[in-house]
Amino acid sequence: MRAFGVHWNRQLRKREAMIDIQRELAEAHRQVTADPGGTVSVVITREYRAGQAGVWNALTDPERLRRWFLPISGDLRVGGSFQLEGNAGGEIRRCERPELLEVTYGGPTSVVRVRLRATGEERTELVLEHTVPVELAGSPAGSLYVGPGWDGAFLTLGQYFAGTLPEDPFAAAATLEGQEFSKRSVQLWVAAATGTATLEEIAAAAEAALGQYAPDLS
Repeated sequence: MRAFGVHWNRQLRKREAMIDIQRELAEAHRQVTADPGGTVSVVITREYRAGQAGVWNALTDPERLRRWFLPISGDLRVGGSFQLEGNAGGEIRRCERPELLEVTYGGPTSVVRVRLRATGEERTELVLEHTVPVELAGSPAGSLYVGPGWDGAFLTLGQYFAGTLPEDPFAAAATLEGQEFSKRSVQLWVAAATGTATLEEIAAAAEAALGQYAPDLS
């Protein structure tokens, strides 16, 4: 299940870089779906105060991507493969500038699809859908292992556009502030997953997710 997640291994964060946790989490909408075909999907949607071209470039330009997410290497074209430093790799399936990016992520059956839509002048909606077979997720409750990681990525992307990205954005999650963000994120993903899996499955996944993302608060 680790390939289904976005892993934050962080260190320290400066006090002056504090975030409004409630506001940042409220910026995104979360959904968990499980279809009869045997797949589980997490969908996270957020609107950014940036033009569509700018958001596209932040997602696809290696120098910009490393600033708010992770360094990337590989054959970065359709049909080519990529590797995120210390994280997952995969194949680039579709790249339709500036609207659609689809890649495998950590395995051939783990698929991430990103769609962009201009919603106004210098405003863009980003929808990310991460889909895996239910066998890989364990159950729809497995969405709790990946959802908080994508929340963290959406947070740092927003900080990138707002000009508030800390010098070391990958230091955020190990601080108490970062872990509090992740703890509340897990709670929101519990709400999103409720009804797709048993209460026992969701409770077990929530405990595991808190241990991963907020070990000092769980």
